[in-house]
Amino acid sequence: MTLDEFFDAVDIRGVRMSPDGHAVAIQTARADWEDNRFRDDLWLYRDEGAGSLVRLTSSGHDHDPEWSPDGRWIAFLSDREGGGPEEKNSQVWAISLNGGEPFAVTHGEEKVHAFAWSADSKQLYFATRAPWTKDKQESYKKDWKDVIEYREAGRGDQISRVEIAGGAVKPIASTPWRVKQMEASSHGTTVAFLTDSISERQEAMDAYGIYLVDADGGPPRKLLQRPAVIDRIHWTPDCRHIFFSFVNGSVEGPYQDAQPRVYWVDAVSSSARLTRWGKFPGAVTGYTVTQEGGLMITGRVGTEVQVYREEPHMFVQQPGKPGTYEHISAAADATKVAFVYSTLTEPAEVYVGDSVADARAVTHFNRLFTLRALPDGRPYRWTADDGVAVEGMLIYPPGKSGEKNLRMLTLIHGGPADADGNHFEQDWYQWGGMAATQGWLVFEPNYRGSVGYGDQFTLGIIPNIVSKPGRDILAGVDALVKDGIADPDNLTIGGYSYGGYLTNWLITQTTRFKAAVTGAGAVEHVVNWGNDDTTYDDTYFLGGLPWDMMKNYNDEAAIWSINQVKTPTHIVAGAEDVRVYVGEQYLLERALRTQGVPVKLLIFPGEGHELDKDPWHGKIKVREELKWLEQVRQ
Repeated sequence: MTLDEFFDAVDIRGVRMSPDGHAVAIQTARADWEDNRFRDDLWLYRDEGAGSLVRLTSSGHDHDPEWSPDGRWIAFLSDREGGGPEEKNSQVWAISLNGGEPFAVTHGEEKVHAFAWSADSKQLYFATRAPWTKDKQESYKKDWKDVIEYREAGRGDQISRVEIAGGAVKPIASTPWRVKQMEASSHGTTVAFLTDSISERQEAMDAYGIYLVDADGGPPRKLLQRPAVIDRIHWTPDCRHIFFSFVNGSVEGPYQDAQPRVYWVDAVSSSARLTRWGKFPGAVTGYTVTQEGGLMITGRVGTEVQVYREEPHMFVQQPGKPGTYEHISAAADATKVAFVYSTLTEPAEVYVGDSVADARAVTHFNRLFTLRALPDGRPYRWTADDGVAVEGMLIYPPGKSGEKNLRMLTLIHGGPADADGNHFEQDWYQWGGMAATQGWLVFEPNYRGSVGYGDQFTLGIIPNIVSKPGRDILAGVDALVKDGIADPDNLTIGGYSYGGYLTNWLITQTTRFKAAVTGAGAVEHVVNWGNDDTTYDDTYFLGGLPWDMMKNYNDEAAIWSINQVKTPTHIVAGAEDVRVYVGEQYLLERALRTQGVPVKLLIFPGEGHELDKDPWHGKIKVREELKWLEQVRQ
């Protein structure tokens, strides 16, 4: 596997099963090297005969497909030309399953960022920023020119509806928040919507809630508000409850960043009673509602992500293969299920079947990798300095599985509420497989703070957000050396985002690493708290606000020990990163250069925290990181 092949992998970003179970809408992304962007395209698989897969759209700008309840249409978001007067103006488009070209359903100067089908498949509900009149727009531009009113210019959303066949747009509701997702009840009477903060920064928990509004319009009714960033909602078939999952926070008590779960809330009675679905020891990574109204989830336990079906008071694992299941989608009116499946040695593809066990691959987007020698891997377990059991993955160079005394790259995942495991790695962030093909044994530690090992393990880093997981990682490296697996004279380290935080701290603690590659990682926590778009988890992990917990913020800051660093360090950052302020990378580079440590900094213009604007940026990142690591090869 070459670097070029690695970055030509197709990323399957979404799977939607049709209501009758006979077709699947698929969203893919792949690099367009000539246009310096990623292409988002939609595909359609039908199970007629031997089955057929066709490209549904080809503009490269199409994403988030949703089936109409009658299965005759697929609507999606697109910023292709023809949807609005401005470039990158995302609107709702639709395409008929009977043939024909896609057409814009909505038009306007405001971008559509959420939409839902009506129960009768004749209308679409959609959300945009509350529109201004032309006079107000011109007056505002005259007064403020290009000056940004950081908060005052923010606006809430307007929810409207429009006939799929065309016609006037009718506003039905407004909200002071941003609408993140919406779904109409199958009875056709009510629309549920999920809110986010206007800025999309996690600064006030009252921005996150589930609301109901009459389909014909009226004031929204708050159904649920908790100190949690809710991720996705879905009506039950009988329209009496709404399922939801969350990303950060807590549904059952004060804010905390435990493992993701699934709940439902009563949408009929005035009490809005909550129920947590299934006692599950790991992290719920995705869910879908079955024909019977129950749940199937993808859940992480350790290094595996498997499919589980809800049974009374618990989730039961479904028969399947070891590996990672993602993007699960069940048919509303049939028993069919679709999902994405991969392992370290099996590239990601879409599978469809009556059950998980009998599902077969219906795509071959990444077939090339089945013709290449891919690295194999296995879990590795060790004991931390305080006696806690920790696990991670070892990825071996092709043909060297189980060999000893290998040069090793410790590659640290971000999050921290994430984990590495048995799945196909194929991008700038997860590039352990690529490093392994270059002769590195790759160690991916699931340090404390990772998910899939219980809530206590996930919450075990508070308030020592880098030193506690950092010591877990060092204990893992020591164990691998002691077991004779890793060559102590050829150790390197790297990570991005939270993995960058940990890399920056670890090189202040030891000189054993001969080279480091770090990206988007903070070296202090006060300025980063002020810029971060997830400020709640910062204050939660560190025990409070900067002025209340000064000692914690300083004790966990790598900058105060930067004079201990001897490791040559390669640094990368997105020029417009908000999640981890790009200034942290400039600070690290200057500090190391002042100390005489070999250092290099790459800044990717136009990129935020995710390097998702120009594929060349991610490719250059990994290319240069691999080169940097090679300087220690003996």
